[in-house]
Amino acid sequence: MKGSSRAHAALIWAVVVTAIAVPIAAAAMSPLLQWRGAVYIAAGFAGIVAMALLLLQPLLVAGALPGLSGRSGRLVHRWAGGLLVVTVVVHVAALWVTSPPDVIDALLFASPTPFSFWGVVAMWAVFASALLAALRWRLPLRPQTWRLAHTGLAAVIVVGSVVHAMLIEGTMETISKFVLCALVTVATLKVIVGLNIRIRRSR
Repeated sequence: MKGSSRAHAALIWAVVVTAIAVPIAAAAMSPLLQWRGAVYIAAGFAGIVAMALLLLQPLLVAGALPGLSGRSGRLVHRWAGGLLVVTVVVHVAALWVTSPPDVIDALLFASPTPFSFWGVVAMWAVFASALLAALRWRLPLRPQTWRLAHTGLAAVIVVGSVVHAMLIEGTMETISKFVLCALVTVATLKVIVGLNIRIRRSR
């Protein structure tokens, strides 16, 4: 049984690491990088890392990552959430350095590119989710209400980020990007469904 459990744990981690590493490696080998500056490249890879963190977050909440369940999983979830905020800030700040007018148009929802709209929606949802987490014990919210709000924002983040990523034709390789986005969507949906089931049972 122990051998089977270890093999199962190794398989889970192998799938997760592969889902994250392959898109990053494929983007690093993209020929489009030859015509981009260092700041623009940093912006792109910050976005890719952010998407990778979106895969880890629901898995950590669900306790699906071997060795990171319970309290340790929740702790890593909080740290990953903080890192997600940092990657989003780096992503937007680096794009600002390369082209301030484009970023202003995106923030004002005036950009002609559809992916900008979804990216900005996801960005504000990330900030709102992080603020909600930071003020968890200071807000007059029941635990159930807080979880619903936090999960709702997570759903907005995932939808916005996935659509944003899929609409962009950039350095990310198409198939690996699609697989990563699909995994993020499925993992998040599973957590949301599980939360709704627990709420119904509690009622």
